[in-house]
Order: sequence, then structure tokens, then C-alpha cells
Amino acid sequence: MIVVVAGSSGLIGTALVARLRAEGHEVRRLVRRAPRNPDERTWDPDAGVLDPAVLAGSDAVVNLAGAGVGDKRLTPARKQVVLQSRTRTTGLIARTIAALDDPPRVLLQGSATGAYGYRGDTRVTEEEPYGTSYLAEVVRQWEAAAAPAVADPRVRVAFLRTGIVLAPSGGALGRLLPLIELGLGGPLGSGRQYWSWISLEDEVRAILHLLEAPVSGPVNLTAEPATELEIVRALAARAHRPAMLPVPGFALRIALGQFSEEILGSLRVVPAALTASGFAHAHPTPEAAAQYVLG
Repeated sequence: MIVVVAGSSGLIGTALVARLRAEGHEVRRLVRRAPRNPDERTWDPDAGVLDPAVLAGSDAVVNLAGAGVGDKRLTPARKQVVLQSRTRTTGLIARTIAALDDPPRVLLQGSATGAYGYRGDTRVTEEEPYGTSYLAEVVRQWEAAAAPAVADPRVRVAFLRTGIVLAPSGGALGRLLPLIELGLGGPLGSGRQYWSWISLEDEVRAILHLLEAPVSGPVNLTAEPATELEIVRALAARAHRPAMLPVPGFALRIALGQFSEEILGSLRVVPAALTASGFAHAHPTPEAAAQYVLG
């Protein structure tokens, strides 16, 4: 296949591009600077510039572009960056696809489990409506920006509602793993809140699966949810370290501001559509993920 990837330099995008190439697919990477490699194509989402020829002749587009929600404190200005980095890229890609005479047949559009807000212990499937949290509103506008492609009967659009990605380096564990390996890891807040998580390996495998599987609409990219404490304990056990020292919720709120809601809020999202499509996780449990993350 010829696959166009936006957001190819992030944690998921980097791993995805490597896997696509390893499996023999041709990749076109969208970059916001002058091309440095033969597989790169320039675009400018802020200016609304994307040459239709970049998408023409491709089989699929995977859009993972967007500023990190937890990378910086969520000031009003940063919130605008987070939102616009998603809606502008998604809208530009969707409009360009819909205007093509022969568009790619698949758009896998990045999204997040934050769409549902915080639901406590309730098991949440793709049938649930949007929540009312900050991130839920971001996701609502993010997914809405894909409307031109969704309305095109020639294109299958799936929204990759990704959970917390567990990887050997970077991502959600980038700051937590060093503490765990020093024996300083422990529950964040009560530790009883559910985390909707997936290993990086399974995230990439799921995206490749969805390039072919006839699935449209929201798709929860998660494994079976676990509590934050279960995940931390699995990682600590694999590292042969204790997981005793709790981090109080008020300390997280001081350190992380509004983003602490994403750490302390409980969201139990299950991969109903992904499982129904025939996907099998390589790392279905926190223990399996810990072995993957920590070798």
C-alpha cells in the first residue's frame, strides 16, 4: 500500500512508519519544513496548504498530528495550540481527500479516549456519547473536523480513540519509569482510578489492522482497562522494585495543573469495536505490557 502519514515524528508515528516500511508498504511523510528525504512531502496546516498531489494515488492516510496535551501546562494559550493543531490538520486533510477525483479509500484519524470524559468504574464502549471534560470537547471538535471525508462515500473513516500508550521510552511512562526503576514509584492519587491503556506495540498493530479491517467510526484503541495501581505494581514487579510511595492528588494538581485531571480521573474504556473486528492483543494485561516495556 501507499500510506500517507501525518504526525510521523511522534511516539506512535515513528513506530508506525518503521513497521509500515518493514512490511513492504510505501510511506509518504507530511512535514512542516522543506523535505530532507525522498519520502517527505511539505505541508502547512496553519496556512491551509496541502498539495492534492501528495494524497493522490495513495491507498490510505493516517493522521496522528497534534500538539501534546501533557507536554506543557494547559494555559488558555496552550489550550488553543492543542485544539488548533488538531482541527486545522484534520480539516485540511479531510477537505483535500474529499476534493480528489480518486481519493484514498481509508482515513485513519487520530483521536483519544478522552472523548468520554470521566466515567468512574463504568465500562465504556464506542456507543457512549462525548463527555463534558476539557479533553472531551477537544476530541469532539477534532473528530468533527473530519466531516468532509466522513461524508464522502468513497472513503472509510475510523477514529483512533487511543488510550494511555505504554512504551519502553517516552510517552506516558517517560517520567514515571525512571522513578519506578529507582524504587520510588507508587500510586498516583488513590491509585484506584481506571487507566485505559495500550502498549505501543499493540497500538501500531491495531492501526495496521484497521488499514484493512472494514471498521468505520470511533474505535477504542485500548486493552482491557486496569487501575493505575495495578499498572504501576506490574511495572514495579518487573523492575524488581517496590511500589509503595504514593503521590498525593493535591501534589499532582500543583505540578500538572488541569492535566492532572487526566491522571486522576477514572475512565474504563474497552476495545469493543477493535475486538469485534478480529484483533488480538499481543499485550492484553498489565503484566504482559510490563514485560514488553521493561524487557
